[in-house]
Amino acid sequence: MYTIKTVVVIDFGSQYTQLIVRRIREIGYYAELLSWDVSKEEVVELNPAAIIFSGGPASVFEEGAPYIQDYFFELNVPILGICYGLQSIIQKFGGKVEKSSKREFGRTFLEIIKKDPIFDGIPKKSEVWMSHSDRVEELPENFYVIAQSENSPYAVVRNVEGNIYGVQFHPEVTHSQYGRKLLSNFIEKVVGIEKNWRMEDFLEKKIREIRETVGENKVILGLSGGVDSSVLAILLNKAIGNNLIPIFVDTGLLRLNEKSEVVENFEDLGIDLVIVDAQEKFFEVLKGVEAPEEKRKIIGHTFIEIFNETAKKLLEKHGDIKFLAQGTLYPDVIESKVCGSKSAAKIKTHHNVGGLPEKLPFKVIEPFRNLFKDEVRQIGKILNIPEKIINRHPFPGPGLAVRIIGEVTKESVEKLRKADYIFIEELRKENLYDKVWQAFSVLLPIKTVGVMGDYRSYENVIALRAVNSEDGMTADWAKLPSEFLNQVAKRIINEVSGINRVVYDITSKPPATIEWE
Repeated sequence: MYTIKTVVVIDFGSQYTQLIVRRIREIGYYAELLSWDVSKEEVVELNPAAIIFSGGPASVFEEGAPYIQDYFFELNVPILGICYGLQSIIQKFGGKVEKSSKREFGRTFLEIIKKDPIFDGIPKKSEVWMSHSDRVEELPENFYVIAQSENSPYAVVRNVEGNIYGVQFHPEVTHSQYGRKLLSNFIEKVVGIEKNWRMEDFLEKKIREIRETVGENKVILGLSGGVDSSVLAILLNKAIGNNLIPIFVDTGLLRLNEKSEVVENFEDLGIDLVIVDAQEKFFEVLKGVEAPEEKRKIIGHTFIEIFNETAKKLLEKHGDIKFLAQGTLYPDVIESKVCGSKSAAKIKTHHNVGGLPEKLPFKVIEPFRNLFKDEVRQIGKILNIPEKIINRHPFPGPGLAVRIIGEVTKESVEKLRKADYIFIEELRKENLYDKVWQAFSVLLPIKTVGVMGDYRSYENVIALRAVNSEDGMTADWAKLPSEFLNQVAKRIINEVSGINRVVYDITSKPPATIEWE
């Protein structure tokens, strides 16, 4: 059994489930995620201090829908249900949940109607994020309402004893104004345990685990130069030294000057890289491919093929290589539906988790699998990694291939590479780069009519995308100055051959994803 207390989050399939774990950790408490059909023994092993039931895409009254197992209420720990979790609690105790005549999706106002410890420090009215088409119509015996919204008369409820709560909205997403405060109140005032989670502790534990797992064997790492793989490389170097073999694959899908910058950064840190030029290979396998999922899978498989080929060449020089390290993060896992939940809705395959063949010649180690991007950056700061590395914007594993809508060619990559460089260069010039979480360009598979000089043009469109986020699970589009966007558009059209129109994406996540593919 774990020696520390754990807030156990039970996954009913919501795309936000991992965020609940993230928020609890942010507050300073250890949390883990388990599937709704987990055994009692596995939960007890975690030494649970509280149980949180997540949201989910199903309806509690549907045949085959996930349900709350009886033993959860036998653990005698406080319970919080979120969205589907609330509805499951209500149904479990004999209340009524039905399809709502009006779907409630997006921001709405929560009104507190009864004083309660979980509302300490929260105003009577505040914005919350709703995402449901069912609602509670009748409470079970011994439950009462403590807050409501326009379309949810039972938006927050609790039982008489005060150890079971349910909220219809999603406090874990940043759109809920005081959601984090509500979760904090639940842990501090209802659960009542001491804080027990720090990134420094995680880092020390992970270094010990890596050393114990790897021993004297060698580890290869696909180093992209992005935040995740860079921090992972430096962590592994600290843990196992020269037994780490970082492999940088030039796919031909990288940003302008990416290869030289990555090599220079790691030379400065005293880490040698194995450079593999695979540009022609990637363009060959991507020829004629347009579907986003197929692109991701092809790129994933090709990466592994190249790793295998490179590893064989390295065996003679370095001896046995038994491990492959990956910088897989929580958002990668949840959106690829490999977090263990049987009910999560798949959004897309991620490069780190979706392209692996069934049989690998290496054992895969993923030290960051349970972390979010900002937690990885925290580790980077603890390791004293230069800010120019840890503050880089996220970049997808498949590279520019998933920012080109349609077929990937050398010509399309060149257009996008130049446009993207201009966008990022202008952001840095105007001191806006560090004020947005991620910014990039997308090449669209359409042509529009334009006028360039005295001539009619019929050329491609570039979409600019900039968002602010904490962890990549939710995001708001960045309100960049119109004068700035005008300058970027002018430069792209004047400097990038084949582009005559620039547009700006003002869609948040949800409903869109951050990347276009």
